[in-house]
Amino acid sequence: MNKADLASRIAERLGLSKKVGEDVSEAFEDIVTAALVNAQEVTIAGFGTFSARVRLGRMGVNPQRPTEKIQIPSVTVPKFKAGKALKDALKKKPIVA
Repeated sequence: MNKADLASRIAERLGLSKKVGEDVSEAFEDIVTAALVNAQEVTIAGFGTFSARVRLGRMGVNPQRPTEKIQIPSVTVPKFKAGKALKDALKKKPIVA
């Protein structure tokens, strides 16, 4: 499912126009992004928690010159931890490929 599919499903589910569904999904994305940029967690009970974590810098290998070592800087990355209801839903219904 991509962003357009999600917006369509939101619109269908709530009986809204497709444009309003797109606005809702975009607003959710903007709100979560802004919270993570401001070092806040976003917790949706039963679904999960979005957070930002710092991945520490480390020594790595230059892919263009494998014998050369390079310093990889610290970076802030997004993290998602699934909630109990989401985990339970996935356990009950097997995913068919």
